[in-house]
Amino acid sequence: MAFEIYSISKNVYQSNREEAIALASKSNIGEIKNGKVIYSILEVLYLLDKNKAELIEKNKALKFNEFMKQNKKLHTIYEVFKDLRDKGHVIKEGMKFGADFRVYEKGDKPGKNHAKYLLHILPSSKKLSPKDFAAKARVAHSTNKILLMALVDSEGDVSYYEINWKSY
Repeated sequence: MAFEIYSISKNVYQSNREEAIALASKSNIGEIKNGKVIYSILEVLYLLDKNKAELIEKNKALKFNEFMKQNKKLHTIYEVFKDLRDKGHVIKEGMKFGADFRVYEKGDKPGKNHAKYLLHILPSSKKLSPKDFAAKARVAHSTNKILLMALVDSEGDVSYYEINWKSY
């Protein structure tokens, strides 16, 4: 049975259901604060896609396809998020590091472990300048993380490239 997630305001989602709290504790999807689980928009999309939750917005239940239509710009980012979550990684927002996401190894927990990767998503049609690439690599290195680039092609297939800093 799916639990309810409520849209509190623009891009603010939460649930106080026991199922939501149990899932957040077990799978690190959402963040438990004051007896409620707070979700990012991508976490909501993922739970809707997996039929684990239903979103209540303005007293109406929204399905995955309806919610995705309202958020078309998220399609590429969501494909990467979903791919990594399905592979068992925990994905959290990476804005503080100038990245799309922080990616945790399987079994690691945010707050107890540090993210291993800083992930940048790049549609295959977009070019990245050498200067921007170097800046991303420097931030990852200076924060003791590995730079991970996700290239998404026009069919939604994702390829990952791990960039490490080498010292000789």
